[in-house]
Amino acid sequence: MHRPIAQTAPVLLFDSGVGGLTVLEELRTVLPQAPVVYAADTAGLPYGTKTEAQIAARVSGLLGRLTERLNPRLVCIACNTASTIALGMVRDVLEVPIVGTVPAIKPAAAMTRSGVIGLLGTEATVRQAYVDRLEAEFAADKRLLRHAAPGLVEAAETKLRGERANPAAIASAVDGLRRMPGGDAIDTVVLACTHFPLLEEELTAAFGGGVRFVHGASGIARQVARLLEGQDFARVAPDYALTTAPDALPESFARAMARYGLADVRSV
Repeated sequence: MHRPIAQTAPVLLFDSGVGGLTVLEELRTVLPQAPVVYAADTAGLPYGTKTEAQIAARVSGLLGRLTERLNPRLVCIACNTASTIALGMVRDVLEVPIVGTVPAIKPAAAMTRSGVIGLLGTEATVRQAYVDRLEAEFAADKRLLRHAAPGLVEAAETKLRGERANPAAIASAVDGLRRMPGGDAIDTVVLACTHFPLLEEELTAAFGGGVRFVHGASGIARQVARLLEGQDFARVAPDYALTTAPDALPESFARAMARYGLADVRSV
């Protein structure tokens, strides 16, 4: 029997930090009437340097508590690292629709003309068997070059706070791909972390043109909209954000959230 869904029930959008705001932006385009709670696991950031066991336990535990507290109509894990590791486990334990985020290898394979695709992600994402399966299914006749770029996570968080993104982190990510055998032929780059689209302008400049970027934010938003088609929505209060930070976050973080319509930031 399906549980009744209140009109005020939110979409729970979960990420390790601010990267999921790129998904929120797309979701508001296709489903502006849906109330949203944005949950940022700022105390657990960064995920990419943690073990699979640590990430799986943390994500499933947090989402279990949040769904019990918020009773959301749907949970969107707007984080590639969390999705590639914990999506199956979360779907097994939560009785609510779950939408995950996976590297956009399929559209990248359709876009590339040179046949060489770069992939930038966290250390945890680039080593996942899930990515191996996506490559085998959608890019078997292409060359996929993966590079872990953990510095881009902090660079994106910094930029969103209104500060300059670390140019060394941008250069290191681009050089890491270009130096791989065949890297000079890359014409399409998968941004396999929801933080990374925040740096597309800087990455474009560093690659020097001729490279197209692809990420999954718009596709994720469309999938959420498909799953919620026909449901009734009522936003009785502004959307808000939750963070796991044990202490007050910097004012710059609050300003960044406010720019995305999340002026109210609360602790989990």
